[in-house]
Amino acid sequence: MADLSAYSVRDYMTRNLLTFTPDTDVMTALGALVKSGHSGAPVCEASGKLVGMLSEKDCLKVAVMASYEGVSPGTVSDFMASSVQCLAPDETLLAVANRFLDSPFKRFPVIENGKLVGQISRSDVLKAIHDNA
Repeated sequence: MADLSAYSVRDYMTRNLLTFTPDTDVMTALGALVKSGHSGAPVCEASGKLVGMLSEKDCLKVAVMASYEGVSPGTVSDFMASSVQCLAPDETLLAVANRFLDSPFKRFPVIENGKLVGQISRSDVLKAIHDNA
């Protein structure tokens, strides 16, 4: 079994990410999630500062609100979660695995020097376990 404390987030995080800006049309973002097969994506300002996460669940709110209220969709900032738990790239995968066990999230954004540098998912941690077994 792999010793997850020997590996860092940086070793297994995804660097090439699908991201959105707060002013992206939410239907455009929903389409990009569906097309890419991703279940969510970080939302960043032009400077690279993370301001939220948009998930499939957030996108479901679009349909529910439109059905009940007749409201037309808006921007990503209208639906995203703005309170986001982040990780540093030097955290150990053991610490990350414990965070996943204690939270409902499937992924955490990785922040370095105030900017989004990657994302790590449950499957990334499982890959580390498999690769180092």
